[in-house]
Amino acid sequence: MTAEYKVHGDIAVITLNNPPVNGLGFATRLGITDGLAKANADVAVKAVVITGAGKAFSGGADIKEFGSPKALQEPNLLSVILAVENSSKPVVAAVHTVCMGGGLELALGCHYRIAEPGCSVALPEVKLGLIPGAGGTQRLPRVLGVEPALNMIFSGEPIKSEMLAMLPGQKLFDKMAASAESLAEEALAYARSVADARPMPLVRNLPCKHPLGDAYFQFARNMVKGMSKNFPAPAKCVDAVEAATKQKFDVGMATERDIFASLMFTAESKALRHIFMAERAASKIPDVPADTPQRAINSVAVIGAGTMGGGISMNFLNVGIPVKMLEMKQDALDRGIATIRKNYESQVKKGKLKQDKYEQRMSLLSTTLSYDDLKDADMVIEAVFEELGVKEAVFKELDRVMKPGAILASNTSTLDVNKIASFTKRPEDVVGLHFFSPANVMKLLEVVRGAKTAKDVMATVMAVAKKIKKTAVVSGVCDGFIGNRMVEQYGRQGGFLLDEGCTPAQVDKAIEKFGFAMGPFRMGDLAGNDIGWAIRKRRVVEKPDMKYSKTADLLCEKGRFGQKTGAGWYDYVAGKRDAIPNEDVVKMIEEHRKSLGITPRKISDEEIVQRLVYSLVNEAARILEEGIASKASDIDMVYLMGYGFPIYRGGPMNYADQVGLFNVVQAMNRFAQNPLDDAKFWQPAPLLAKLAAEGKTFN
Repeated sequence: MTAEYKVHGDIAVITLNNPPVNGLGFATRLGITDGLAKANADVAVKAVVITGAGKAFSGGADIKEFGSPKALQEPNLLSVILAVENSSKPVVAAVHTVCMGGGLELALGCHYRIAEPGCSVALPEVKLGLIPGAGGTQRLPRVLGVEPALNMIFSGEPIKSEMLAMLPGQKLFDKMAASAESLAEEALAYARSVADARPMPLVRNLPCKHPLGDAYFQFARNMVKGMSKNFPAPAKCVDAVEAATKQKFDVGMATERDIFASLMFTAESKALRHIFMAERAASKIPDVPADTPQRAINSVAVIGAGTMGGGISMNFLNVGIPVKMLEMKQDALDRGIATIRKNYESQVKKGKLKQDKYEQRMSLLSTTLSYDDLKDADMVIEAVFEELGVKEAVFKELDRVMKPGAILASNTSTLDVNKIASFTKRPEDVVGLHFFSPANVMKLLEVVRGAKTAKDVMATVMAVAKKIKKTAVVSGVCDGFIGNRMVEQYGRQGGFLLDEGCTPAQVDKAIEKFGFAMGPFRMGDLAGNDIGWAIRKRRVVEKPDMKYSKTADLLCEKGRFGQKTGAGWYDYVAGKRDAIPNEDVVKMIEEHRKSLGITPRKISDEEIVQRLVYSLVNEAARILEEGIASKASDIDMVYLMGYGFPIYRGGPMNYADQVGLFNVVQAMNRFAQNPLDDAKFWQPAPLLAKLAAEGKTFN
């Protein structure tokens, strides 16, 4: 049963029981209406309480039914709420812990509401590119007031129940329970106190006006326009709430439903819903069951106190896990600690971190110059120079000193994790944990599974990733794993575009207009152009048939490594990140073009975007074929969380699906005809060609 019915004397209690958040799936909705029918037919029952089992009143829609016919099957949520409103006996919502989305809309349909302190209340539909669709935009303004309700609906962010209860004139909560422990008893007592109340209050009958009327809603639209230009839903939130102030309730409900239905089919909503599901799917590993035992991680060691080592350490300090940081020299340790302090002090100065929290975190950090001092750590993460010989020396030392069962992790971004594991006598304990820079900020964590990595190690590091608030995506072992293997093709296309007639600024502007956080040349300057240079030198030996533009090498030969040297594809002023085009770089590109006998041509923004994005898609298809990634949606998460792919497009694989794989393949065939490009690369990956021919999608 996903909704349990029990009678406590003269009060019937309907308890939603659909773990983990009591999603309002079909069986739960049916349980509510069946329970109401029983209560109304029982002469001994005077009133009804609706609550939730476990750790939620209700988190809203059941994600297992997203996009399926069951989501609309009667009784749908609108019908359930109508049945609650029409109950001949008072219905009290006893909300606790989580009351969000459809859960809040259900509570708003009840005649009375009692809440425990600390309950998170929200209408988060805007985060899925939607507006509330079961009366949230019409009822919430009537109980909270127009402005606070619109702020909640527009942001989608949760607010604690006690904060909402403090709003002047609020009618959302009729009573606040003293505590979580007393909620059930207080709800029963409150239900008895209103059992004879007639007529029963309905939120739909409350007035809804804003004193400034049109002027307020115009102001709200201007604010929304500036904050969410690529997303249609926030502006539609304003329209729906305005309808609540100008239309009769039933007309406003129809307006809400029309807006909800129109948003459901937008590319942006499809992308956001895809991301919602993909983020949850990323944590699941096909052959590692959810109940796989985990190793205890109560302390962590980090090798290297540089930018990466310090950032990695902060992730663990932030959640109360002690960290011991190792370096070879004391001055390197001192610099590392100073950087961590500076980062935390900046947060304190901005009011994002309290002084006592800062001091508590720093108290969990210790340092050492000796590997022997790491022996008791449950997990060690190396963040040393990206060179196999250096990694070998580190892992041989870790193999010597670390206790049995300790997890040995490498932060390598490209190197062979299997080779690294072979430097130890315990390859089952070795895993790649590729943090993205800055490691204390970026959400992505590539978890690289070696051929011999134990399942309990995988289960443990995925749980640790969640604890330190990272989005973990599992990758198999290959050069560059998922993200960097794909970005190499993206960078190659950027180089070819320069050879054919573009400037760095033109390429960057086109892809940034598409929605990327930054283009390939600004990204190269940020990461350091010397890193790509080192990889290309390696490629000459490993893959002599792989074609590259020589412009990036010419740039590096001039010492223009990017922001760290103040000069790369662009010029930079100390203390600023503004990319200033450099005429000498443009001349260098033009002269190189002449030396190759290339006549520059005008290249459209559309071609720039297609070549950059579809290069990601084609390499990703090969990654899927090889089993390096288990799901297309995992690849989307890597690019959304780690590489600045536009959120509202849902990642490269989702975007390709939206464009149509047939169209993607046709474009690739055109690019293959370009003599200055790499025809071999543009042969569609077999998986992509197969899906396109069958009219299917990646996701």
